[in-house]
Amino acid sequence: MTEGATGPSETIAEAPKKMGRNRGIDVFLLISRLALGVIFLYAGYVKLREPWELFAMNIDSYKILPLAMAETAAHAIPWLEIALGVWLVAGIWLRASGTVASLVLGTFIVLMARAYAKGMQIDCGCFGSGDPISWKTLLRDGSMAADAVAMTVLAFRRR
Repeated sequence: MTEGATGPSETIAEAPKKMGRNRGIDVFLLISRLALGVIFLYAGYVKLREPWELFAMNIDSYKILPLAMAETAAHAIPWLEIALGVWLVAGIWLRASGTVASLVLGTFIVLMARAYAKGMQIDCGCFGSGDPISWKTLLRDGSMAADAVAMTVLAFRRR
């Protein structure tokens, strides 16, 4: 038994197994952050390409914010998504950007699930107008939220 990089309870033979696990974590983190980063960049871009009033109407249709706050959110959310996308793609502050992505996607999925459960026939607003809330959008956004949470947990566990 050796002491040092592998720790006192590990043998030299166990170290490559641990390194393989770390490599798997690194590959998962890379794929997750690139995929989520590109998705956030695209979502922000699409919202900025359309008139902001359309996104404000999508936000207002959830009936959770006063109209003035929905308008403010319509201006701010696309830029938040773009900044978050850049951070994720660049791998900047992975713990913080993963946490923010998890919170943003978690908030979006809760709001969408609430609207779906109430039978509201509205657009989710995820990628611009014309994307009504359905079990497919819930599955899509839920998968992204689960990926963001997994990425965040692994980013905090990684040494």
